[in-house]
Amino acid sequence: MNGLYQRGTTSTDILSQIGPQAALIIGIVGFLFLIWFLRTFIRVVQEYERAVVYRLGQVTRRPRGPGLILLIPLLERAQKIDIRLVTLAIQPQDCITADNVTVRVDAVAYFKVTDPIKALVNVRDYMQATLQIAQTSLRSAVGQVELDTLLSHRDEINNRLGEIIDKHTIAWGVDVSVVEVKDIQLPDQMVRAMAKQAEAEREKRAKLIHAQGEYDASERLQAAAAVIAKEPAALQLRYLQTLAEISIEKNSTIVLYDTANLHVAINRILGAIEDANPNVMNLTQAPQNGQSGHNTPPRAATGD
Repeated sequence: MNGLYQRGTTSTDILSQIGPQAALIIGIVGFLFLIWFLRTFIRVVQEYERAVVYRLGQVTRRPRGPGLILLIPLLERAQKIDIRLVTLAIQPQDCITADNVTVRVDAVAYFKVTDPIKALVNVRDYMQATLQIAQTSLRSAVGQVELDTLLSHRDEINNRLGEIIDKHTIAWGVDVSVVEVKDIQLPDQMVRAMAKQAEAEREKRAKLIHAQGEYDASERLQAAAAVIAKEPAALQLRYLQTLAEISIEKNSTIVLYDTANLHVAINRILGAIEDANPNVMNLTQAPQNGQSGHNTPPRAATGD
């Protein structure tokens, strides 16, 4: 039999009879089939990934990877899942606290997949499910506490949120590590009321501190006066120190008089007045108790 299928015909003769264009097409198809085969049944799993393998629709015992994995052609297929820590932003939620105050709270949650098989089999979309349970848990946790607790004890709210969310997601193979409340938005009226309260509290503390300072200063001044009373020269030294402090500023003129010998000058003046007029009352003596302020002439002494 003559022709293409004649016995003893070589591959070179066949290619020469088919033609160069048909041979190029066959080569391209074969190369693409080889790439598809390698891509489908030879998979590379990264270090931060795990491959869940399905064999005839059933999940194998444990996930595979990281590294190079081989799949049985037409029987097995693999689905990769990321096991790195994921940052999930919880959208702002309008919540009502236990004392009926409307607030707007947003938070952020950090979680990772600990069991890839559960994350794919037990829930359809573990990312969306975790987001929804985080939003509902945030509203529930905020509604159980008062505004003051929400503002001053965020750690308790964060711990409670983490426990509530983790209780639901543990069955999905998702471990929620941290939940943090980021921002709390209050109504304008509440912000003004809190500002007034804070201002009043500050004024109260300032007055108490000022009063305590005055009390401490009075005790110190009393002690200083007792020390100066024992040593009269200490008053003169203090007077000189005050002059030295005032003299630092040179933008004013200060007229002072020396009080060190003031009592000596007063005694000299009074002595001179008494010498000039002996009947003048001694100004340095106060009237005795039971005596009037008028001077009564002394009685003349009479003998028996």
